[in-house]
Amino acid sequence: MAKRVGLEKCTYCGSFNTIKRGFRQNRFERLQRFQCRDCGRFFTEKKLGQKSYPPRVIVRALSLYNSGFTLKETAEKINRRFALSIKPQTVHAWLKDYSEVCSFRRLRKEALRVFPAGKMVFRKRLQHSQVYEFQLHKAKLELLKGELPERKFFALKSYLKRIPTKHFPHHIFRISDEVLEQRASRIKGELLEAKRLEKKNQANKLTELALTACPNNRARHETIQDFMIASDSVSVAAEVPVYLTSDDIAYFKRRGFEFDFENYRTPITGHIDLLQVRNGLIHILDYKPEASKVKPLEQLMVYALALASRTKLAVKDFKCAWFDENHFYEFFPLHAVYSRN
Repeated sequence: MAKRVGLEKCTYCGSFNTIKRGFRQNRFERLQRFQCRDCGRFFTEKKLGQKSYPPRVIVRALSLYNSGFTLKETAEKINRRFALSIKPQTVHAWLKDYSEVCSFRRLRKEALRVFPAGKMVFRKRLQHSQVYEFQLHKAKLELLKGELPERKFFALKSYLKRIPTKHFPHHIFRISDEVLEQRASRIKGELLEAKRLEKKNQANKLTELALTACPNNRARHETIQDFMIASDSVSVAAEVPVYLTSDDIAYFKRRGFEFDFENYRTPITGHIDLLQVRNGLIHILDYKPEASKVKPLEQLMVYALALASRTKLAVKDFKCAWFDENHFYEFFPLHAVYSRN
């Protein structure tokens, strides 16, 4: 994979070979200025079309409203946080502009009947090998129960509810630097040839909008997860910890599953970026910058096997995908490990 040199993609030629070149002040904020080393042109960080307000203000307002707050409450919270004086009408205009992207708006009224404003999303910081913020959208989970058969829905819900409790084996995620090969993201191996479908997905639009509000590259995952949990209609959880044991692997092998992971040590652990429930399946999503240049089949395969093991569901109940703002690739994990012949 090509090395990503700069912090910002050139808006003219698409190169990441960029450097910072001071700042430019507009009405509301100071914008970072960049120069592209390939084409030589100057540009500033991303803006949302011709909007006067900074992207982080607009994205935050969308998330607050989708969390159940009224237009007035959203405007007040934005004004306190960013020292602004926007009006509820301005927030309403933003909601209208981005109604196609923020599909949770259609569920918002029904969600408020289940959970009050600000209480829809449960958050818990998990002290694993590093700090992960587990998120569970409780209202969305309840509203989507009809998307899965009852037994499968409650199996998934029970696992997600168990994660923030003392009954979950958090200790196995607190690994040392010497055994990093236990992480799903580092597993390599041989899988069957699975058909990979490239398509456009709502995740692309949400990611593109979220990234305009991202303060730096390190915050990309967190920014995208927060926005998708708040604003789409199908993402029910983020940073979901999963693990795969030697007993799990033996179980799958006895049933004819075909996969070989190189130099693995169990338990293999990982954290799923986003978990969605839609179209009768549980979708495992992983955000990958420059998604077209990577192929994380083994990592996603471990996630699917691990979550199937933890929930006692079949691998056929899952679908995996990786994405960025421009690309979305998905495949059925069952096809990568089980031959119908």
